[in-house]
Amino acid sequence: MFRIVRAGRLAALQAQADAARAKADATEVVLGRVRVALARAEGELVVLRGQSYLDAEDRVSLRALLRSVRRQAKDREKVAVLFRKGQLVSAHASRQAAEAAAEAEGAPREGWVSSPLGAPLPPEADVAWRVTVLPVQAEQ
Repeated sequence: MFRIVRAGRLAALQAQADAARAKADATEVVLGRVRVALARAEGELVVLRGQSYLDAEDRVSLRALLRSVRRQAKDREKVAVLFRKGQLVSAHASRQAAEAAAEAEGAPREGWVSSPLGAPLPPEADVAWRVTVLPVQAEQ
């Protein structure tokens, strides 16, 4: 069966078809952009998940380290602090460890003297090496 279509109707149908093609092309361009954005977002998600796992591992390690430090701090009531001409050099678990560290830095092996608690100390500039034992307070 044949259908007769007038010229005006044919032109209108062709215009509708052209408009539909243009809309389909525009939709394909938008769809391509959406696919690119989706791929980028999926890549970022993979990176962020990896970072999240790393952060979780870091937090676990830091908690373990903090527990260890707190345990050690509870075991220690005092710390020996080593000074050289009034400048802080290091902190040690014992006076002997501080003296050994000073000797490793060039301090003489003999000549270490202890000042009685509360006694006035000579000026820092007059003393090449000094070990001061200080109380430690662990944070709760």
